Amino acid sequence: MRLAKIHTEKKVDGDQTVVCHDDSGPTVKAQTIHELHSLQKKKSAPTTPINGTKSSFSPTISEEELHKQQLQSISASLASLTRETGPKLVKGDPANRKAENQKVTHVEHYHHHAPTLNISDSALKFTHVLYNLSPAELYEQAIKYEKGSFITSTGALATLSGAKTGRSPRDKRVVKDKTTENELWWGKGSPNIEMDEQTFLVNRERAVDYLNSLDKVFVNDQFLNWDPEHRIKVRIVSARAYHSLFMHNMCIRPTPEELESFGSPDFTIYNAGKFPCNRFTHYMTSSTSIDINLDRKEMVILGTQYAGEMKKGLFSLMHYLMPKRQILSLHSGCNVGKDGDVALFFGLSGTGKTTLSTDHNRYLIGDDEHCWSENGVSNIEGGCYAKCIDLSREKEPDIWNAIKFGTVLENIVFDEHTREVDYSDKSVTENTRAAYPIEYIPNAKIPCVGPHPRNVILLACDAFGVLPPVSKLSLAQTMYHFISGYTALVAGTEEGVKEPQATFSACFGAAFIMLHPTKYAAMLAQKMQKHGATGWLVNTGWSGGSYGSGNRLKLAYTRKIIDSIHSGELLKANYTKSEVFGLEIPTEIEGVPSEILDPQNTWSDKKVYMDALLKLGGLFKKNFEGFVNYQIGEDNQLTEEILAAGPIF
Repeated sequence: MRLAKIHTEKKVDGDQTVVCHDDSGPTVKAQTIHELHSLQKKKSAPTTPINGTKSSFSPTISEEELHKQQLQSISASLASLTRETGPKLVKGDPANRKAENQKVTHVEHYHHHAPTLNISDSALKFTHVLYNLSPAELYEQAIKYEKGSFITSTGALATLSGAKTGRSPRDKRVVKDKTTENELWWGKGSPNIEMDEQTFLVNRERAVDYLNSLDKVFVNDQFLNWDPEHRIKVRIVSARAYHSLFMHNMCIRPTPEELESFGSPDFTIYNAGKFPCNRFTHYMTSSTSIDINLDRKEMVILGTQYAGEMKKGLFSLMHYLMPKRQILSLHSGCNVGKDGDVALFFGLSGTGKTTLSTDHNRYLIGDDEHCWSENGVSNIEGGCYAKCIDLSREKEPDIWNAIKFGTVLENIVFDEHTREVDYSDKSVTENTRAAYPIEYIPNAKIPCVGPHPRNVILLACDAFGVLPPVSKLSLAQTMYHFISGYTALVAGTEEGVKEPQATFSACFGAAFIMLHPTKYAAMLAQKMQKHGATGWLVNTGWSGGSYGSGNRLKLAYTRKIIDSIHSGELLKANYTKSEVFGLEIPTEIEGVPSEILDPQNTWSDKKVYMDALLKLGGLFKKNFEGFVNYQIGEDNQLTEEILAAGPIF
């Protein structure tokens, strides 16, 4: 029974006129709560554009036609090898639709790899495509449907990656065919573990069948490389909202106009990580398999939900594609000064690469992956993937402040009531991570491109305590130390004695390179020579003794050294040459005690110092033996120059 509407009339109360107002307003045009909720939602673009406005030359296309084209392209991507067709696709969340109202786009696609089979039960179902959802939409999907997803006190999405909390390099494989057999780096020391195409297709079929069996899949269409001349279109098909949000942050986000003309991707990832590979398939050594087929331009993930596999898989792809265009792909940090002076920072874990490349007086181009082309440097990614263990506002204020709405927090521990994160807690893993868009860093340079580098800084945390805090490198020395990729880790304690342990990673990223390390080194030397860049070796490790007896170099001194490199002052310094490694050591740097610049001055026992120096030199020589027989260029001259730049006894 409806209540009678309130009637109003004027009444006189003394000198005042009293009016009873009807302020109910017009009736809302909704019969159900679902219809009422639909009025809350204003139609908008499905992506979060960073920049760009619609061009007057953009093709005019109806929304319905655009959706149809997108679904056709995604259907082609999800086509099974044995059925020739993709699934019947519907756009949107199945929870918000009724089957009788579904509009289906079903497109025939021919694939030459597979025979035609009769229609199967899987071809009769609908697969809902959640296409380029916004962070807010992905939050809703994760919290509704993925266990272990929560909103933290700062607004980040906390999530779990399952049993695997890091990469599985032994389960990563590359198809070895007639082309890659001769192009890629195979054998001892190489990260490329081979598989044949037939095995790849078996795993691809398993992943695609799993994704097609789901009620819904998440699809991201995004870019790699901020240089518009050399950007790569990638499509990520995944089963989890967490993975979709992670890649939304880590890749470059297209504008709505760029999505209209996106078309077919250059490379596709099928992330069926919830589903294991078949352990009895040839080459499989566990239930996890990460497979790359460069000919088909596809990557398949089975048996691991760790999102970093997608990021690094695409980085491996860029290490293959970019050198073919004479573009150098680099595992480095990169920043630029206000005068346009660009610096590249190379360094393994614990060397201070992130800390030193993040400088409030300079603009951040990127923290991890870059390209150096004829146009200058460009970031490959659209986001940052920062370690969170022991994170604090004091030590890393930019990362701390970037952990807000839209950021993915992997495998962290938080207070059940307040949702405040305990970054020191390693209960799930020590490899806790935050993935956020690069524009969350206040001094990020958008777009993430810069001119040709002026300085190439190689960072080493030398726990032997024998490398100088800074040394200027010749071109051949830069190549030698770039190929070596040295730092030192501290081994366990035995009867109170701690011994440093040398570790080498070619090109400061051996796990991701595809070609032989000397090819990247030769390209680096060529570009440095052409554009007048200077190489530097900076030790952020120990002085006055090895780990356990000496002291770690103060960060304040290292920052002064880096500042003097940026300003160009260090080029004007006087230099002396060190023993064994033959490094050019400056005699004076403003703000840095002169006595620490030459490491032998800080050791009380010179014999012990020399023993440690010779030991490290021997480790360098032993590591480099794997690269000695590889010829660079038409003759062997460059190879000989690099060898001569190593330690001399």
